[in-house]
Amino acid sequence: MKINVGSTDRIIRIVVGVALIAAAVTGYIGMWGYIGIVPVLTGTFRFCPAYLPFGLSTCSKD
Repeated sequence: MKINVGSTDRIIRIVVGVALIAAAVTGYIGMWGYIGIVPVLTGTFRFCPAYLPFGLSTCSKD
């Protein structure tokens, strides 16, 4: 797995994912809020499989 998620993208993914999970846990939104696990994992591992087919990367160029 090649890293393709940059620092800003990573922070946004983790914050949004945690917010979705928290909203689901508190009952503010339905069970679909647990989909927040996906952005948390992609932010944590810095790899997004959805970027691969498009050749995208939010990492800075070396």
